[in-house]
Amino acid sequence: MDNPLVQPDPGLFFWTIAVFLVLLFLLRKFAWGPLLAALEERKAGIRKSLDDADTAKRELAELQSTTSALIGKARTEADAILSEARADGAKIRQELRDLAQQEAQAIKRDAQQQIQLERDRTVSELRREAVELSVMIASKLIRRNLTQEDNAALIDDALQQVDSNRLQ
Repeated sequence: MDNPLVQPDPGLFFWTIAVFLVLLFLLRKFAWGPLLAALEERKAGIRKSLDDADTAKRELAELQSTTSALIGKARTEADAILSEARADGAKIRQELRDLAQQEAQAIKRDAQQQIQLERDRTVSELRREAVELSVMIASKLIRRNLTQEDNAALIDDALQQVDSNRLQ
């Protein structure tokens, strides 16, 4: 019982090895070269993608640090601007208060001067009227009519005496 599949046949063995070597040569020339080239190209593409990802990651980290620094700087500047605005507001309020006080004092001073002038004018008028009344009473008492010039001279005399008495 000889099985033909188990028995070695040198012709079949030779042709099998020859076909295998030809096939190996053809695969190496036409399949392995382009396949390896495609694998190398894919490997280079993956490596480039990884390098690009690392570069993007570094750039992102730099951008985040720059952004954080800019945000910190902006907050600092905003705080400084707010502090300056508050200080300016307080300064302006104080200046307005000072100006209002100065204006109030000036108004008070002007009012006091007006009051003093009005009082002086009223006192002077009262003196003149008192003197005129005194002259009129005196002229009725002495029953003599004085002329307008005599009246004016008597009034001026009386006013000078009142002023000199007041100064003493």
